[in-house]
Amino acid sequence: MSKQQKIWIGVGVSVVVIIALVLVIASIRSQSGSSTAAAYQTTTVQLGTLTSTVEGTGTVASTQSANLAWKAGGQVDQMLAKIGDQVEAGDVLATLLQDSLTQSNLESNLVTAQENLALLTSPGAIASAQAAVAADEQALTNAQITQGNLTYHNQGAIANAQAALVLAKNNLEIAQDVYNGMYLPDSDTRKAQAYQSMYAAQLKYDSASYTVNALSGKATQATIDAASAALALATANLAQDKNYLTALTGGDVPADATGTAYLKLKQAQLSVLTAQENLDAAKLTAPFKGTITQANAVHGAVISAGTQIFRIDNLSSLVVAVQVAEVDINGIQAGQPASITFDAIPNKTYNGTVVKSDLAGTVGSNSTNFSVTVQITDADAQIRPGMAANITIVTNKVANALLVPTTSIFTDTSGQQYVYLVQNGTTTTVPVTVGAVSDTTTQITSNSLKEGDTIVLSFASSSTTSGGGFGLGLGGFGGGSRVESQPVATP
Repeated sequence: MSKQQKIWIGVGVSVVVIIALVLVIASIRSQSGSSTAAAYQTTTVQLGTLTSTVEGTGTVASTQSANLAWKAGGQVDQMLAKIGDQVEAGDVLATLLQDSLTQSNLESNLVTAQENLALLTSPGAIASAQAAVAADEQALTNAQITQGNLTYHNQGAIANAQAALVLAKNNLEIAQDVYNGMYLPDSDTRKAQAYQSMYAAQLKYDSASYTVNALSGKATQATIDAASAALALATANLAQDKNYLTALTGGDVPADATGTAYLKLKQAQLSVLTAQENLDAAKLTAPFKGTITQANAVHGAVISAGTQIFRIDNLSSLVVAVQVAEVDINGIQAGQPASITFDAIPNKTYNGTVVKSDLAGTVGSNSTNFSVTVQITDADAQIRPGMAANITIVTNKVANALLVPTTSIFTDTSGQQYVYLVQNGTTTTVPVTVGAVSDTTTQITSNSLKEGDTIVLSFASSSTTSGGGFGLGLGGFGGGSRVESQPVATP
């Protein structure tokens, strides 16, 4: 190879290298320039109804439910009800086998107790109680007068008695001076007469002093105590006899009522109740109108006292107790509508209403929950107590609201919320004011947007792959959205 050929080969290699470098630099610049354009996903502002809900699960229960058990043991004689039967309050559902002697004794005890009670509550007994109350009222009046007299003061009589006391004291002092001034032997008649005068003056003084004390209310403590005791006794007797009369005539008697007659009446009433319970111990009766939902015995079975035989539920009134998290409880109010579904009843939705929510929550290991009771308003025969229910409570509903996805709303450093409005291929920040919010949707209450406006739903992130390719990572898209690549306006 000639020297000139080597020179041309070298020049050709240099040109190739230069061209390659130019292409690489152009590629890098192209990629760098494309990174300034951000990809985003758009959505449309819509007019519609925003509904906020709280969801939970619970168990169906009836508002009236009772487990019926035997009060005595024995052998089942009759099973008069079965699962699914509609029963009325007082209906006999089952009986125990009893011999005729036992049955006769129980019936006789009840009759005797009823007769004793009837005697105590007869018209004659009521009249006697009324007479006792009248006598007690008179006794109380007399006791009050007696006690009043001990403290009553007649000022005129007291002044007159005090004047008499002054005169009596003066006469006594004169008589004492006369007697003490006689230096005569005791056998002298003049000294004897002086002593009699002094003694008579002392008696008059004592009498005058007693009268003043009596009229001034200075009774002895014994007299005062006796009058007070008599008044207290009269008051107590009247209260007891009034309570007894009230009980006889069907009125309300205080829980702490006492008295011999009243306690005797209560004992007679208890005897009737006990005798009736003993007679009824051989049968089970329905406590309210409802449906037999469980039956656990058959004819001839031997059972013991306390054995549960029936469960009765009022299936016309079913509720579900739902556990609601503390962050949602303040949005729950009585009267809010709810929808109810059951895994056991597919393809059917029932309606309900919130009837109450607890004011105190139950603290768990990681959260605090509150119990909310939902009444099922259109329950049918498919719903049974104990079923698991899925509840959705509607806590807020705003019609004709301007709606955007919650993810389309951004917040700047000052707390102002805004969206990116897309117009003519460019994006512009528009401040917004939000109203009601659901899990995924937010109401716009300001006039900065209108129905049909296109806004940015979310932005994509750009990255350069290891192989030199350019990729887009997009997330959070909704159905029907489209992806565009445009320069992004800075808020």
